[in-house]
Amino acid sequence: MENIVERMLSGDRRALARMVTLIENEVPAARRYLAELHHHAGRAHIVGVTGAPGAGKSTLVTHLVRELRRRDAKVGVVAIDPTSPFTGGAILGDRIRMMELSGDPQVFIRSMASRGNLGGLAASTRDVVRAMDAAGYNPIIIETVGTGQAEVEVMRTAQSVLVVSAPGMGDDIQAIKAGILEIADIFVVTKADKPGADQTLAELAMLLSLDSTRRLHDKSLPYWRIPVLKTAAIKDQGIPQVIDAMQQHYDYLVESGMLANRAQRQVRSEIQALVLHAVVNALKAKTTDDEWQKLVEDVTSRERDPYSVASELEERIGLRLPS
Repeated sequence: MENIVERMLSGDRRALARMVTLIENEVPAARRYLAELHHHAGRAHIVGVTGAPGAGKSTLVTHLVRELRRRDAKVGVVAIDPTSPFTGGAILGDRIRMMELSGDPQVFIRSMASRGNLGGLAASTRDVVRAMDAAGYNPIIIETVGTGQAEVEVMRTAQSVLVVSAPGMGDDIQAIKAGILEIADIFVVTKADKPGADQTLAELAMLLSLDSTRRLHDKSLPYWRIPVLKTAAIKDQGIPQVIDAMQQHYDYLVESGMLANRAQRQVRSEIQALVLHAVVNALKAKTTDDEWQKLVEDVTSRERDPYSVASELEERIGLRLPS
């Protein structure tokens, strides 16, 4: 364990796998190792792949990795799985679908349980991505759970966001109207060999034309024309075009200065998340399960109010001085 950082930086896959396990289990030493790795990270292009369940995200990611390997890239994949209601761990559906890639020494795939975390990402996703980045994987693809509008959380980790839609899924378009349009850098319509693909493409193009008008009039926004691409992954169609679009978007981010802006926004979000996580852990350490239950019952029965309970707990963990 003493040289795990050195082993990772030299390309030891076992050391990276061990590090990811430490991160997921919240072992105290992991934070120290991550602090060292931070100075070696920041080189990878981090791509988020999001969209409604059943849109074909895992199949798309599998074919994207194949194409990236044809281009000699060393690829990392973080696949966020829904938490199993029985074990609390990842269901590992993505790992099964991507099994064909796992034997490639230049591909590192990790399935992680969302553990009920909102936003479609596991709480430790950013740390796992940092470890992969420091270990030399580039790009790193994050595939989210697929929980609809809540997936805007992916913006806080990824530099480029692919929003995946499939023909005949009207809910996709509704979700896009409700806000996912704001996070998309590239739209991918999967299963383009199925009926309804052209209609889905037309609906997205219409929404994007309205958004383009707004962006052209807002001079504070650097302009990126969001592409809408069709893929039929089973037939291996359209995949190279998606890879090209990913690279073009990264180049745009660098040239426009938006990459640095996004990095600052993500760091601000990460620091806040780390502090909040520490507060929650401190609260757990100072409050027993029975106390929690009693407080919940008191508030539910209207014997107490949530504000005074929160003030009491803040004082208990040192966030508020006694009045």
